[in-house]
Amino acid sequence: MKTRFLSPAAIACGTLLSALSASPALAQDDVEVQGPPDISMEDTVFAGDYLSVGAGVALNPSYSGSDDYVFTVLPIVQGSLGGVDINPRAGGVTLDFVQDPAEGVGLDLGVAGRLRANRASQIEDEVVIDYGELDRAIEVGPSVGVNFPAVLNPYDNIRVGVDAMWDINGAHGGMTVSPSVSYSTPLSRSLFANLSVSTEWADADFQDYYFRVDDAAFIGDGVAPLPEFEPRGGGFTSAGVNLLLGIDLDGDIANGGLGLVVIGGYSRVLGDAADTPFTDIRGSKNQFLGAVGIGYTF
Repeated sequence: MKTRFLSPAAIACGTLLSALSASPALAQDDVEVQGPPDISMEDTVFAGDYLSVGAGVALNPSYSGSDDYVFTVLPIVQGSLGGVDINPRAGGVTLDFVQDPAEGVGLDLGVAGRLRANRASQIEDEVVIDYGELDRAIEVGPSVGVNFPAVLNPYDNIRVGVDAMWDINGAHGGMTVSPSVSYSTPLSRSLFANLSVSTEWADADFQDYYFRVDDAAFIGDGVAPLPEFEPRGGGFTSAGVNLLLGIDLDGDIANGGLGLVVIGGYSRVLGDAADTPFTDIRGSKNQFLGAVGIGYTF
């Protein structure tokens, strides 16, 4: 297994940091989250400007649809500076320019950007590598979300959001839309959980770039090429679920400092992403993720 930089797992590691800022004055010392908190928002590190930085290591597929797994280094930056919230996304970041109210439903509205390195490096499969590495895509577009606080207890939060992004680097040259729903809640004053469900839709240009198989592109010697495959057009490429646990190392989420993140995830590639021989013959429709990380909030 090899180590590489920048992974789709980054969104999962960032979920904890985002969730902490959404509901920071949180659980009491026991597991039950009942009754009023003994501190207020103004007493936490998340009042005003703050920054969270961290790093982690994930074990994830070498490309979307692969059955080979590689270790990935995950950089994480999240915070709020000058009224602009900075939140991690898969391989990138989102800037939210709308501040949530002290109480009630909140709106996220901003810009998302990411670097997509699918099949751009570290391809482990000996046949897939003979079709060549792809260019990295730089994707940018709007991000919108709605936050619903205090759904099942006074300190939890449900977020429904969607990112729409276009490649501006001339790689796939297409568009993706990524809806997601997440539920965040403290389990104790030092333990936090986030469960998220997400999917991705991509247009015909995206599907053609990543999933088309063409004999003319094959450069292998002594290995039979894969059967040709022509994508059908735009459609969903994947759907998955991630479970994240955050552990504050001094026992108090609200005061910042060092924290650990543990993540487990599963996704299923769909449509052309599942039917392409890169997945159907050389890979797997089932994709798994495991990650651990450490961060510091100040």
